[in-house]
Amino acid sequence: MKPDHVFVCGDPALDFAATLRARRSSRFEMLTTPDRLDAWYRESGLVDSVTPAGEADLLRAKAVREAVYELVAARRLGERYDENALAEVNAAARGPSAAPQFSPPRRRTAATPGQALATVARHAVELLGGPEAHLLKECGNPECTRVYVDRSRGARRQWCGMESCGNKVKAAAYRTRRKNAPVLAGR
Repeated sequence: MKPDHVFVCGDPALDFAATLRARRSSRFEMLTTPDRLDAWYRESGLVDSVTPAGEADLLRAKAVREAVYELVAARRLGERYDENALAEVNAAARGPSAAPQFSPPRRRTAATPGQALATVARHAVELLGGPEAHLLKECGNPECTRVYVDRSRGARRQWCGMESCGNKVKAAAYRTRRKNAPVLAGR
């Protein structure tokens, strides 16, 4: 089965925050049903299986997602953290997280929706309070609102991902240059 979700941000908490896309314009919601939330948890690699989420789990996950996005934006812009967003993420992070178990020949992580969400929230806490917090950048595509960890040499990365945004912006710029280029005689 082909994955539905995209993981280009460099951290599960950022990829989770990016499940609401194009926040400044059309706002495209990826987590439309509890099943889509379950799929995100599995596709992220944080868990191998998750007990089916309900509507309450979906609402809680969206609240945590929005709090994570708010905190990440504040950190990136050097602004003060919102107390409600801090409380939301910290409360989720305090919950029991998914614990891997060894089942020869490999490890396997089964979780409840609450445990999977706690794992995401702990990633957010570790990212925001860790050594890579200063590497947070927003995608250079004006229509994209993904934030990613720029681990590139010289911190020169401009896009959340080349396939999702970089190629689109570069192709549009090329078309604009071609359209505005002077026509040379003899060609």
